[in-house]
Amino acid sequence: MRKVILFIAMSLDGYIADQNGGVDWLQGQDSNQETKDIYTEFIQNIDTVIMGWNTYHQIVTELSPDQWIYSSLQSYVITHNQKESTENIQFVLQDPSDLIRELKQKEGKDIWICGGAQIIQSLMQNQMIDEYHISIIPILLGSGISLFHTGFSTIPLQLVESHENNGILDTIYIRRKETDINESCDRK
Repeated sequence: MRKVILFIAMSLDGYIADQNGGVDWLQGQDSNQETKDIYTEFIQNIDTVIMGWNTYHQIVTELSPDQWIYSSLQSYVITHNQKESTENIQFVLQDPSDLIRELKQKEGKDIWICGGAQIIQSLMQNQMIDEYHISIIPILLGSGISLFHTGFSTIPLQLVESHENNGILDTIYIRRKETDINESCDRK
């Protein structure tokens, strides 16, 4: 079955964007040092990307205004804005968890949750994210758009991979199965 993967970067203090929604701080600690490209390997197993309107709008107005950077993927933009869908960009007004349930029933590769915070938090609340690929950027922002809000149920995770690259800590966590949690509690 297709996995739902959150692939995102955050500041050390847990923000995915600064207080103005900016992401120009997404870089390693040394601008003269090349940072390893983890995106290219990640995207090979993805054919669907989900995002909110703010993420979509930032991509098309700031980050890549001349071309849609996810043209090889089926994109879903969850929004109240009425916009004409294209062949590979679908604008939908749908609960993120309902959309995930529908997509997981279809054949395909894994599903990438690209942003924004409200979609991520809704999916976390409903335990819909299977893997968390989080790159921790060496910066403290102090404020901004938080990746993790309070109010969701505990989600036990297992670290399966981590490595450091130019001060960026790339981590991959998977959601632990109920049997793993029970076995861990039995050992105590």
